[in-house]
Amino acid sequence: MIQQRNPMTDLASSTSTAESDVASTVSSVVAQARRTFDSGRTKPYAWREAQLKALRELLIDNHDEIAQALDADLGKSAEEFWLTEMGLVVSEIDHTLKHLRRWLAPRRVSVPLRVQPGQAQVVREPLGVVLVIAPWNYPVLLTLGPLVGVLAAGNAAVVKPSEVAPATSAVIARLMSQHLDPEAVHVVEGGVPETTALLTERFDHIFYTGNGVVGRIVLEAAARHLTPVTLELGGKSPTFVDDGVDLETTARRLVWGKFTNAGQTCVAPDYVLGTRQTLDALKPLLLKSIRDTYGEDPRGSADYGRIITARHLRRLIELIDPAKVVTGGESDVSTRYLAPTVLDEVSLDDPVMGEEIFGPVLPLVEVSGVDEAIEIITGREKPLALYVFTSKPETRRRFVRDTSSGALSFNIPLAHLAVPELPFGGVGMSGMGAYHGEFSIDLFSHAKAVLRQPLRPDATAVVRPPRTPAQRRIIDRFVFPGRRR
Repeated sequence: MIQQRNPMTDLASSTSTAESDVASTVSSVVAQARRTFDSGRTKPYAWREAQLKALRELLIDNHDEIAQALDADLGKSAEEFWLTEMGLVVSEIDHTLKHLRRWLAPRRVSVPLRVQPGQAQVVREPLGVVLVIAPWNYPVLLTLGPLVGVLAAGNAAVVKPSEVAPATSAVIARLMSQHLDPEAVHVVEGGVPETTALLTERFDHIFYTGNGVVGRIVLEAAARHLTPVTLELGGKSPTFVDDGVDLETTARRLVWGKFTNAGQTCVAPDYVLGTRQTLDALKPLLLKSIRDTYGEDPRGSADYGRIITARHLRRLIELIDPAKVVTGGESDVSTRYLAPTVLDEVSLDDPVMGEEIFGPVLPLVEVSGVDEAIEIITGREKPLALYVFTSKPETRRRFVRDTSSGALSFNIPLAHLAVPELPFGGVGMSGMGAYHGEFSIDLFSHAKAVLRQPLRPDATAVVRPPRTPAQRRIIDRFVFPGRRR
């Protein structure tokens, strides 16, 4: 008898084998990173410095090749690549190299009388093996930016670039294997199976940039190993335009901040709040600035990007109410193009206000003034960034005091990312943890408490039992005063 083969059984077996192979490969990669870290290889200052310099060389020497990959994935021009990705990483490396030795130096702290003649210090030590899961929208900046801190802090790293930006993922993987320590810095390419396999492994820290849905998955997986996690998420970053502000400059800066990378920026202005008088005056200036920036037909501009996939484009198209379009709205799925779009008379209940837009669509929402704007902002989840255009000190004070966000910028969007001594990170649903500059060293290091006390004289004699009346008087007066009035 000839036994018939079940194709579904064969498919399931093949899938199971493939998943097993992925898990085995990932496990091997993590084990190699662990062995390298345990050997002590990544801890010396010389190794950290060499890796940072090699990472800088990787970027500078291969600028054109990386730029071509970004053009393929996102339609990003070489100039925009330098301004919004590569330049920021190079600046971060330079800033870190300049200050790293001082940041890593043990920090002496004072000791109270009860512990004298002891000496105490805080020593920063690397965590171990760090997993970096990167997004697709800024696939160089948000892959290599966190890696600067990981390496500077003396850790081994496993990096997972986004498969949604395949050209950039491939070039990063190849160049990193050529320039960085291949036994300490590993790249795992792939999609959901590879990420799933990585999340079953034990790491000493996981750094994830992306959306909240996957962020919850990462957090749940990390909890099984009690692994600390940094989540760089997003949300709807609001902008308030105050009455009486310079609207021409405001329009130019809003257009730049919103439509850079075709709006696919986690800290892009998501929507604009303003009084009806201010919004009516702002609208024609926004339209003029779009034309001045991208020409009459932005699809022909070398400086205007494309939506990452057709699926993402279709999601954006569904958010646009044609009746509320002031300008834009044109799209072409075959080229992943969506024109810079401004919507007016948008209500808080409209679909475009229900989720992070993450694309070149800018809704204008009318409010009665500062009070209502703050009420709307604080009534929603805490944003990754909040922008306020104003010339009034009282308005600035109100937003500093009465709102909470990952960052608060006055009169300019996006630019806080370029300040290496400012922390970058979210709060609440927009993320947890912050990095950049010394904050990255804090994030990827353990602050170890070190106390040293001589054996003679024996300071513990005062507090060890059995305690005499004299000892109790010394304790009450010098060791822990305050028990008695």
